[in-house]
Amino acid sequence: MAELLAIYNEGAGGADDAARTAAMETLRGSADVIEAPAGQKDLDEMLDAHPGRDVVVLGGDGSLHVVVSALHRRGELGTRTVGLVPLGTGNDFARGLGIPLDPEVAARIVLAGRPQPLDLLVDDEGEVVVNAVHLGIGAEASRRATPLKPALGRLAYGVGGLLAGVWSPGWRLSVTVDGRSLADGRPVLMVGVGNGVTIGGGTPLTPGARPDDGKVDVVVALTTGPMDRLLYALRLRRGTHPDLRDVVTDRGREMTVTGEPVPVNADGELSGPTARHRWTVMPAVWRMFT
Repeated sequence: MAELLAIYNEGAGGADDAARTAAMETLRGSADVIEAPAGQKDLDEMLDAHPGRDVVVLGGDGSLHVVVSALHRRGELGTRTVGLVPLGTGNDFARGLGIPLDPEVAARIVLAGRPQPLDLLVDDEGEVVVNAVHLGIGAEASRRATPLKPALGRLAYGVGGLLAGVWSPGWRLSVTVDGRSLADGRPVLMVGVGNGVTIGGGTPLTPGARPDDGKVDVVVALTTGPMDRLLYALRLRRGTHPDLRDVVTDRGREMTVTGEPVPVNADGELSGPTARHRWTVMPAVWRMFT
């Protein structure tokens, strides 16, 4: 019988309670499961207390990021397989991997026990990215969407993106992928770095990305005019933005961004502004039940 450690945020409340209960009942039907209501501060204590157990995350992209980051820091990514029951607002990594949003179905996938090797992005400070990073308009859109989430839910991401697309002035940045230049100090509206496909609850930032191919997909929007920015925001929602004349894309193992300080959103966490960042792909360094 599988031995699992189920991690969730007990403060989430609301509709998550029923969904989490349903998922836990499914897991307990075929596995030895220990529940661990753990925030970032006490996650290490839970992992210390239950060594060797595979970890099931009952939550969204933010919760998954916290768990994978902890396992990376502890050197346990190679010894514990991660399962995901998507209970977040966006659930973008689950969408990209085809993990069902129904909690009971997702729990059954965990129980089936088929681990898939996946890539991870790591920056120069050792911080990880599971799904995606977006700089510039992407981070600005997330900032504008945050206060709208209670009323609009997943739709808040689209509204925030439209607002940011119209008003953001852009940043002068240099962007390289494996040493190849995608931008050389020109005004940049957005840089997207995708290990997964979507951000913001289904927006296809990097439509061709795969989290198991050993490369990261990069998209750079060199959009400047107000109408062009609005068009970019609209096309981004449909995933057709790479076809625009002022959008460049590439794929590789390492990418860097330097220039004017720009806000950063990594797996839903806002930071910056920062003037330099570099991410490197670690191929097949962790496993998830899919």
